[in-house]
Amino acid sequence: MSIALKQVFNKDKTFRPKRKFEPGTQRFELHKRAQASLNSGVDLKAAVQLPSGEDQNDWVAVHVVDFFNRINLIYGTICEFCTERTCPVMSGGPKYEYRWQDDLKYKKPTALPAPQYMNLLMDWIEVQINNEEIFPTCVGVPFPKNFLQICKKILCRLFRVFVHVYIHHFDRVIVMGAEAHVNTCYKHFYYFVTEMNLIDRKELEPLPGCPACSDCLRRIQTSGC
Repeated sequence: MSIALKQVFNKDKTFRPKRKFEPGTQRFELHKRAQASLNSGVDLKAAVQLPSGEDQNDWVAVHVVDFFNRINLIYGTICEFCTERTCPVMSGGPKYEYRWQDDLKYKKPTALPAPQYMNLLMDWIEVQINNEEIFPTCVGVPFPKNFLQICKKILCRLFRVFVHVYIHHFDRVIVMGAEAHVNTCYKHFYYFVTEMNLIDRKELEPLPGCPACSDCLRRIQTSGC
């Protein structure tokens, strides 16, 4: 990683504090295995496959937390350019608009500026992944029956961050020299959610599986599809 890129992805740029796995736990070991696979240069499609003999919920939990940390960091690098003036609506081009609903303050889908949407999204995800009843950290404590449904919602909403960054702020990512990092993170995310069937194909329409290629990126930035 270049010095410039290290400066971009430093701890001060993180949008939220990282959620970490406790050493010695099964999830920590799965996290280490997943990271080792990525660092070894193994094909991303192979890296996301559920290891033999491992629990699906544990594998999903590890990746949800990891993607939250990394996407959080990516948005943190461009958040100063994502303002209510530049992004008055949370969108992915002219065709896709994302509205916020949390069944608390926002009981109905509500149009919001992108930075406000992002703040609410990251707060909401933090609450989910720090809730021991949803993401238990103690060995032997079962996941709730609706765990995968919750994870699907988290991942679907995190996908929207990629959509917004690619379509509205990728020029800043290029200027920072961070496009390779962002592209790899997106491909890892895309392969994981499609391998594990965690996001409906229709929800993935705003971005192709390879938005980094120039033709795809040009098309999605101009048409939002």
